[in-house]
Amino acid sequence: MTEIILETVLDAVLDSIKTLPFLFGVYLLMEFMEHKSDNKIEKLLEKAGPMGPVAGSLLGLFPQCGFSVAASNLYVGRVISVGTLMAVYIATSDEAIPIIIAHPESISVLWKLLLTKFIIAIFFGIIIDILIKLILKKNPDEKPFEEICSGCGCEHGIVRSAIRHSLGIFLAILITNLVLGFVIAFVGEETISSALMTVKPLQPVIASFVGLIPNCSASVVLTELYLKGGLTFGSLVAGLSTGAGMGLVVLFKTNTKHIKQNIFILTGLILIGILCGTAIDLIGIGV
Repeated sequence: MTEIILETVLDAVLDSIKTLPFLFGVYLLMEFMEHKSDNKIEKLLEKAGPMGPVAGSLLGLFPQCGFSVAASNLYVGRVISVGTLMAVYIATSDEAIPIIIAHPESISVLWKLLLTKFIIAIFFGIIIDILIKLILKKNPDEKPFEEICSGCGCEHGIVRSAIRHSLGIFLAILITNLVLGFVIAFVGEETISSALMTVKPLQPVIASFVGLIPNCSASVVLTELYLKGGLTFGSLVAGLSTGAGMGLVVLFKTNTKHIKQNIFILTGLILIGILCGTAIDLIGIGV
């Protein structure tokens, strides 16, 4: 028992520490942009228009959960759009890519997975941005960095402020990893696996919710199950499309003044995962 507890704590600490460079880097960049850019970068990003989700999709394809964390911070700072944020979330695959590469006999699955998620991420990212501009309009009073820097003591310098932001989010990530680590340690990955394999038609739905678990174990379970024939390709895509890692945790932690936005993004992510996963299985892609 003691050995399990120590191992779980160690894994949680190590996983959390891996996010620190991304956290500090993005906060330092944002503090610099706020104090030095004189709105030049914001205007440049605004001119990119519908290309934001394309860039977000490409960025999300890299097997690093830190990108979803960075994207959440940039969205809360109002540097990127909702569509771009969603594109990053959908494209992110966490540990799936290295696991598939570790199985040479299944390497053909890799390009199918990346291409499928890339197309889904771009499509929905652009659609979401278009709908928001047409229906909700843009709030002219919402300034870049307003939410993330409100009352944070930025006047003390960009480095100090970046460290303060980074440590605050790091603590939230560490606590989340500890809780999830103990749940997985005492409940077991086999329980999750059994739940997915019980009812095949509902696999995309179950996988979508499993993917929400902000821990690499979710992508590991989903990918291993698929490679072993226990999960459909559509279910794999569904689970990995909702698997935004710690991105959602950071979003809910920092975007506290806009809870409805967070719920909209979370709900949209789940619906997209279920819809696309089910459609893929019905069409027979990846079989």
